[in-house]
Amino acid sequence: MGILAPLFFIVLQALQVIVSPIPGEATGFLGGYLFGEALGLVYSTIGLTLGSVAAFAIGRWLGAHYVQNFVKKETWDKLGFIVEAEGAILCFMIFLIPGLPKDIVCYLFGISPMPILVFAVVSGLGRIPGTWVLSAQGAHTATGNYVYVIVITAIVVAVALPLYYYRNRIVTWFHGKSTPPPPGLVERLDTKKRDP
Repeated sequence: MGILAPLFFIVLQALQVIVSPIPGEATGFLGGYLFGEALGLVYSTIGLTLGSVAAFAIGRWLGAHYVQNFVKKETWDKLGFIVEAEGAILCFMIFLIPGLPKDIVCYLFGISPMPILVFAVVSGLGRIPGTWVLSAQGAHTATGNYVYVIVITAIVVAVALPLYYYRNRIVTWFHGKSTPPPPGLVERLDTKKRDP
């Protein structure tokens, strides 16, 4: 792709958020492998942020009723409280914790009261640690520095495993901190969306 390679990669990263089945771990690793650790991180972050904002906007455009039907019931039951959330800290933590369906979460935040600019900044920052790890792994695999790849992977597993293991408890804790969704929430949000 020559000089268009970064643009193509950014679009690929954005699409992997919007079209969830594309594996984000593979594309993050690929960015580091092709462009190096720093540029891989920059290009991935730009693409992931653009894709997250696009999914957020789609969720807001479709409204709560359609997003609820789009999301698996298990995910809605566990993370549906996000639709009442406005907190930047909650958003940051959800994007930081491994094992949560971040692509789907973008659609859920789209039907929350959170402003799109706040979401763009916080979700982008929350994705950076994981994105950096993938870029570093890809870059050092490309240069044949496998010892670094093994060491960084071991450190990340040691830090991420407890977060992954307790992810449901952490989400439940945040759910407990938020106001329980009142009856008729989906209908109210859809009505609000249709109002001028």
